[in-house]
Amino acid sequence: ILLIFSCSRAKDVTMPAKLPVSFFSARSPVIDLFRGQLDYAEQLRQDSEVVLYFFYAPWCGQSIAAREEIEHVASRLSDQVLFVAINCWWNQGKCRKQKHFFYFPVIHLYHRSFGPIEYKGPMSAVYIEKFVRRVMTPLLYISSRSKLLDFLSNYEPGVVGYFEFNASPQPPGYLTFFTSALHSLKKDYLGTIRFGVITDKRVAQEISLEHSGSVYLHRHANTSLIYPKDIMNYTAENICKWALENREMLIRWLRPHGGKSLLLNNELKKGPALLIFIPYDPLAEIHPLLDEITKVALEYHKCNKSQAAEPDLQHLGDTDSPAFDSSVTDAHLKLSEPLSITKYPCCNTVVLPQWHSISRTHNVCELCVNQTLGVKPNKVHVPHCNFLEIEAALDSFYLQEHTFFQVISNTIECSNFLSFYSPFSYYTACCRTVNRHFLSFLSSEKTIFQTPKVAFSSHGKKGNTQFSIPHIEDRNCFIPDFNVSSMNITGLSCRTNKTLNLYLLDSNLFWIYAERLGASRSTHLKEFAAIVDMKEEVHYVLDQNQSLVGPTLENFIKNFSVLYSPLKRHLVDEPSAPFQEQRVLTEVTTHTFREIVFSSEKNVLLLYYAQWCGFCASLNHIFIQLARLLPPDNFTVARIDVTRNDLPWEFMTDRLPTILFFPHQRKEQSVKFPEDFSVNLPNLLKFILHHSSLSASEPCTKECQHKESVLQQGHISHLEREIHKLRSEISALHQAHDQLEAQLSEARRDEQRLQQQKHTLEKQHKTLQLHSEQLQATYDQKNQELLEMAEKLQELADASENLLKENALLRILVASREGKLQSRDEIKEPLQSEQTLSEDNDVSPSTATARLEEKKIDNIDTIETEHSSGNRTE
Repeated sequence: ILLIFSCSRAKDVTMPAKLPVSFFSARSPVIDLFRGQLDYAEQLRQDSEVVLYFFYAPWCGQSIAAREEIEHVASRLSDQVLFVAINCWWNQGKCRKQKHFFYFPVIHLYHRSFGPIEYKGPMSAVYIEKFVRRVMTPLLYISSRSKLLDFLSNYEPGVVGYFEFNASPQPPGYLTFFTSALHSLKKDYLGTIRFGVITDKRVAQEISLEHSGSVYLHRHANTSLIYPKDIMNYTAENICKWALENREMLIRWLRPHGGKSLLLNNELKKGPALLIFIPYDPLAEIHPLLDEITKVALEYHKCNKSQAAEPDLQHLGDTDSPAFDSSVTDAHLKLSEPLSITKYPCCNTVVLPQWHSISRTHNVCELCVNQTLGVKPNKVHVPHCNFLEIEAALDSFYLQEHTFFQVISNTIECSNFLSFYSPFSYYTACCRTVNRHFLSFLSSEKTIFQTPKVAFSSHGKKGNTQFSIPHIEDRNCFIPDFNVSSMNITGLSCRTNKTLNLYLLDSNLFWIYAERLGASRSTHLKEFAAIVDMKEEVHYVLDQNQSLVGPTLENFIKNFSVLYSPLKRHLVDEPSAPFQEQRVLTEVTTHTFREIVFSSEKNVLLLYYAQWCGFCASLNHIFIQLARLLPPDNFTVARIDVTRNDLPWEFMTDRLPTILFFPHQRKEQSVKFPEDFSVNLPNLLKFILHHSSLSASEPCTKECQHKESVLQQGHISHLEREIHKLRSEISALHQAHDQLEAQLSEARRDEQRLQQQKHTLEKQHKTLQLHSEQLQATYDQKNQELLEMAEKLQELADASENLLKENALLRILVASREGKLQSRDEIKEPLQSEQTLSEDNDVSPSTATARLEEKKIDNIDTIETEHSSGNRTE
């Protein structure tokens, strides 16, 4: 029975899944196929131009959260778009059998027979609606010059196609261009490329489109392109690929999806990044703040103003005015205008070393290329920076380096060098002597070239040097005679190697990233900007008290781009703990680092630790003891948690724990505790006393000696107090030792008693074990006897049962015998009576007597038979 029961429990007990129920309400404009009827969804798609599929799982929290957003979008666009929700989790539905999604929800859009176009953006109603509208109208109709100007002045790349709608139903190539716009949405869900179509020939001629079917890619900072039909086939895939490969990304939106991703890491690895957080509404018609940021980005990346005499497209606000009035002025330079060093197309900053080994000054020179001097040709285009011109300028400058070697002046010394390659080119170098540490620059926030006078010198200025000096070139661009606020941002990205990549993030969705970068949580206006440089491991934060407008961003970018940036590095700080007067170790944070370590007039011993460092925690008692030994008026024992605080790069460490000592008079000459020494109290005291003493090479005056003697007396008195404390502690330890010895002796006696009790218990245990064995043997013997008696009783029972059966048979035989005898007697009696009547007279008395005797004999036989049968039964 147990075996059968266990086998029945081993079977799998399963319960069929419950039937799915509707995910959307009955009043919702979304068609809910909660049983996964994918085939029915395909039938519905055949009758609609634009269809949105919302694949969901009923248990998915993100699907539940996105349900309300989808309903909101459907309530606005249900008259133009068919919204279908499909349960793709029920195992009996066709959607589960045919689709294999790795996450939920999934949104697919279809435009007639084209699709699916997967939406991967934020699950917000405004973003979903914006994307659906882009799929509904992938092409924007451009009917006038003003609309063309609006289209091309947008920060997103623009692709324009010109088609003459003279043929019916569509001109050749129009459907291909329309499909290429859908392909771009499919490959880039952010929709960064805008596709437009022109039908007016006069408007198309403004961007040099003459033939129907031509495709134009507009770029702000580089030359715009026309699709090469002769080289590439005119297909939707090729047009989309060509636009994506050649597009110009001045500003890029970042939209992290919330899961594990390398999006931010991959973008920040490309170089310094300016992250701008703004509240963004995708459905708004105008975005003033975004337009202002776009204008700054265009100016920042506008390196070649008119390389191909291309118009500078900026919205003029007047639809009647010509769209390209500034094309000629941007395409050519008036050669008769005076020289201005602010219009140099490309510059390079060269920093010469100090003229003497003990000098603290440098000569910083700004070397620029210009092509507006000499014979005036009919037309000279503004040159663009290239490596060959810069290299030639540097070669010419190095040949004349002695010109500025010994310049020590508050004015800017400039000189012109003729080019060896073109009679119309020359190089301008302006130099000024500056302090090595640039302390005045940092305090007054002025540039090294801020002076009212510029002194030009000739090509052959005297002052040759006797020896050669290595060249030190910096990556940054610095324009002479202009401070940071007046520096021109136009083309700045090409005049410095500290080029910024500009990124936008929606603060309504990703404000948590801004808070991690240093944004205030209490602010109501969610506008924030920060520069992150992963290579240098620094980031800078724009002051949130300043409004996020174009001039503020320009100054922020220019301050970062200069040679010696005045921006203050933002450091992550641990939340300040309440002040504790009784705290022995001083806890240092990012904001208090310079105050406690550098600004204080004490010797500072600093411990670098981390919460996860077990060995660091084991040193706490040593540092607490050290802090109690050292006089608090002259020494500070502090520690800093490197996992919760950022430090200046010169004081960073890659090993924990690390111990640094900052002497009182030489804070910049910090000393690291040797790693090969064990960290204990004597070694730390020797280390501190060795490095806190004055150097032997420095003379000590009487005042110094007096201070030293006072300090030594203070040390001696402090040590005497500590010795007295130690002696009292030693006496207390002796008393505790005696008490412990008494307790130990008592414990030993208790142990002996316990050992005796243990032996007694072991003997009793052995005796009980013997008794147990004897009882077990007696039990086995009695049990055997009982088994034998049971067998004998069973045999007696069997014999008694057989006798009972035989007795029953005998009784049956006796009963049958008596019956037969009785019947015979009944028959004989009438016969005898007749014979008696007939022969009454003839029968003799002797005969009657004989019959009576026979009857007696028969009765006797019967009684004997019954008696024998009764004995046998017993």
